[in-house]
Amino acid sequence: MEDLDRKVLDFYGISTLMPATWPSEKNDKTDDSDSEREQQQQQKKKINRRKSRYEALERAVSTRSSILAGSEKSASGVSNLVQRDEPDPLGSSDSVVRALKDLGVPIQDDTRLRNRFLLSSTSFSPALFLSQMHANADTQSLLSGLDVLSRSIDQKSASLKVLVESNFERFVRAKATIDNVYKEMKYRGAEPPTTPTSRARAHSRHASRSSFRGSSSGAPNLGAAPLLSPGLGDSKKKNALVKESDYGVSGIKGPLLDVSAKAEDVWGPALGGREKEENLKTVSTCLERYKEYIETSSNIADSIRRKDYDALVEEYGRARKFADETKKLVQDLGSTPPSETQTYQVLIAARMWYDVEEQMQLFKREIWRRLTLLHNVTKTDTRGPTQDQHMELISLLLELGVEDNPIWVWLLSRYDYLKGKISLVGDRAKVEIEVLRRRLANADKPSSQILASHLRSLSRHSVGSRPSGLDTSDVIELWEKMVSFLSSLLSAQGVLGEVLEFWQTVDSFIDGRAQKSLPTGYNDESREHHRLSTQGTLDLRKATIELVDMIRAHVFEFFASAPPEDISLLFSPLPPSPGSPMPGQLSPTNARDPRFQLDANNPPPPSPRRGESWEKFAFWPPASNSISGVHYLSKMLGIVGTGAAEMASVAPVSQDDTKQLELLKTLVSVSRERSVSCLLAAWNKDAENIKLVEDWQRSKEMGDVTCMPATFAAFEGALLGGIQKILYVSEAVAKSGPGDIILAPQAKLLQMVRSQYVTTLYKALSGMVENAERPVKKAEDEWTTDIDVSIGSSIDRASVIAGKGTIDAGDRNVRMLLTLSNLQALRSQVVPNLNSQFETAFSVKLTDESKTIKDVLGQIDARLFQTYTRPAVETLRKIIRAGFNDPGWAPANKPTEAKPYIYEALLSLVLSFLLEQISRELLEVFKSRPKYDLGALMQATLDVEFVAQTLSQYTTEKASALQSEIYAMLDSKTDNQARNKLQDELPGMRELLKRLRDQSKTEFACFKKPRRNQTLERTATG
Repeated sequence: MEDLDRKVLDFYGISTLMPATWPSEKNDKTDDSDSEREQQQQQKKKINRRKSRYEALERAVSTRSSILAGSEKSASGVSNLVQRDEPDPLGSSDSVVRALKDLGVPIQDDTRLRNRFLLSSTSFSPALFLSQMHANADTQSLLSGLDVLSRSIDQKSASLKVLVESNFERFVRAKATIDNVYKEMKYRGAEPPTTPTSRARAHSRHASRSSFRGSSSGAPNLGAAPLLSPGLGDSKKKNALVKESDYGVSGIKGPLLDVSAKAEDVWGPALGGREKEENLKTVSTCLERYKEYIETSSNIADSIRRKDYDALVEEYGRARKFADETKKLVQDLGSTPPSETQTYQVLIAARMWYDVEEQMQLFKREIWRRLTLLHNVTKTDTRGPTQDQHMELISLLLELGVEDNPIWVWLLSRYDYLKGKISLVGDRAKVEIEVLRRRLANADKPSSQILASHLRSLSRHSVGSRPSGLDTSDVIELWEKMVSFLSSLLSAQGVLGEVLEFWQTVDSFIDGRAQKSLPTGYNDESREHHRLSTQGTLDLRKATIELVDMIRAHVFEFFASAPPEDISLLFSPLPPSPGSPMPGQLSPTNARDPRFQLDANNPPPPSPRRGESWEKFAFWPPASNSISGVHYLSKMLGIVGTGAAEMASVAPVSQDDTKQLELLKTLVSVSRERSVSCLLAAWNKDAENIKLVEDWQRSKEMGDVTCMPATFAAFEGALLGGIQKILYVSEAVAKSGPGDIILAPQAKLLQMVRSQYVTTLYKALSGMVENAERPVKKAEDEWTTDIDVSIGSSIDRASVIAGKGTIDAGDRNVRMLLTLSNLQALRSQVVPNLNSQFETAFSVKLTDESKTIKDVLGQIDARLFQTYTRPAVETLRKIIRAGFNDPGWAPANKPTEAKPYIYEALLSLVLSFLLEQISRELLEVFKSRPKYDLGALMQATLDVEFVAQTLSQYTTEKASALQSEIYAMLDSKTDNQARNKLQDELPGMRELLKRLRDQSKTEFACFKKPRRNQTLERTATG
């Protein structure tokens, strides 16, 4: 902008861009119209004038200033040697103008003031330069500047000296030649007079300069001297540079005249002809006048080749204007014959327009092709955004002028491209997924060890931190393929993003925002293309709804339909149309994947029908576990929810089509329901297999349990968290719009999850009991874990050393006790935490379920404890029955001690449960005796009391009730005499019982109740 302002100031020779009055010194100049007329007359004179033989020298002299870079022209157009800008001669800056501008001196607006600061100007003022340019300079900087200036002068002097030395001989020869010519002219062919007294002048440049100046003044003196010496011949006369000899050409003037006359006679008719000369002059004048139009065709071709579209539009506009002017001229002439100049104008315009229009039609056809195929160009192949490219092409077509609307054509081609891409991406991806799914279905199922390792991985890693360890590599690959398919359709970087961008572009054209930057073309002929018709607007809104529905239909079919039977798309894909995307651009990796290069004669076999739950779902990999399923399904439902919300936010869908909104809601609901159904089936199966993770190793955190409770808690927690994400689609980025697309889950789904949660707890607990009851098998059995195999082949006493002690996994009692500890951990910690997580995640109360789960845990605990104590109970039964049925059980006299079977039973007794069992056995065996006399009654009472007092620490209400029932039964089977005598014997029996307790104190010390201070001490230390 500054350069433009400076050019304006220089052209008009003024000092400011906003002058109040026209400068008085400019009044004497002619106006522009006069100068133009003079220039035209001069041009005519130049055309008619014979070119000078010294034209090259004149041109070199006139363009001498052009060799100086940065020279400028004055207002009159005369070039000078003053630079527009130059570096500081003192070396402080590389631009004097910029430095003074920074200092606040406005020299860029005042040419005269600027010349006073430029060293190349004759009006350069050193004082003004130093006072302004170096106003703040100190002595040291001025001295440094002086050194720079001195070195610059020395360099220029040295270069000038070298120039003189290298061309000295040329200077001498030129001087000699000039002196000889001067002597001939001065003395007119005579010998120069010699004057002895005259002092020879030294050779110098001044002599040669003064000689020319003095030649005119010396003429009168030469007239007094004799013209020629007497001895001078005629040849000297002819060659003398005097007027009488025509200045040396009189000798050849006569022959030249004869030759000229002869040439005129011979070549005159061939070269003459004034009429022909005038015609040629007219043609030359017309060609010169319309030169820029004659060159238009080549200029347009060059602009197309260089892709200089700005110059192309300018040249084409100039050509159209010239053609229109010529057409108007022809119309104005009517039947009047045109002049010769007008005829040439018409011919030139016709020829020019034919060539230009032929080129432009080919160029427009190429631009149309590029505009319609612009969608197939990938982003990596383009230098700028695609939006800018299509707007540039549309702008170019509008500038050049076209019949069809380029905006409408581009939008339609974009719609066709997106339509083809949605079909191609959706169909091919679903077929590729089905091929991988069939391969998995026909492959072998993973072994129990592999399944156990995947279930056990949750206790080491979270679900999201290491998804590759959640399942087999083939299953994970298929999950990733499905996520990639949904992302390619529904993500902002996928097809849905392009559809949203398409609608934004359409909306901007409908509102007229995009057209503000578009040109109107030649004479506003393209303005009609800036507006879209009402029908066109409706068609574009319907097209957008159709694209959204196509995406929705592909996703809905993927989730709601059964696996596809037809995979012929991989065998014979349809050739894409010109507006369709190439398959290689959509899936470059799959195009090279040999697994998808199938033989039509040998297609992959369909999935076998085994009655598996996943066989009717196209989105579930065969043999996938619930852990990987809940991880990837939560991601997939998040993509679906976000995509559905994005599609619902599109204006044509939200404003014009309520049916499409309902379809989008159905898409989310059906996808969620089908995902939950499939996932619950897998969860149920994994709950049955959770028993496989039991490795009979002590937990590092809790030494009294195995790793089973922690693994089960991680498994159930991961499933509950993932199902919560699926039900509520929490990973979806919901958008505010007309109605919520992501609705709350149905009560039916919540009830299904609720029931499945309780069922999985039952199955997992049953599997734990089964692990405890079932003996450890050999390595080929499904119950054997990796650790069992690695420790040894001993089956009966296979030991695993872990934690503080050694676990005998082959011992049934050890497994029972560890399982009981695991159940206690589940009842006290794991299950309450899981119930709390469930209630928080799904906003429900598990009141009834919690009670049921607690009862089930109690039942399983009792069942397992019964199983554990059954051998001991059988032993007690045998001991008690054998001791009671002994003939010597009833003493002849008063009993003095408890019978030996009681001691034996107590030694085999364990905990209060067995006290209840022994009390029950005593009751049963005492019932078998029909009648009790005094001795038998005293013996039975002594046995029962000894057991009760010895195990008083483990007495329960049930045991007390059983003892009371024994006494009541004994009382019913005795007579009053024995009953009365027993009352008299009770003090003695108490003494006897006390003596027996003291005697067995050491033997049954394990049943003694610890003191309070001992209990506290043991608690503090242990």
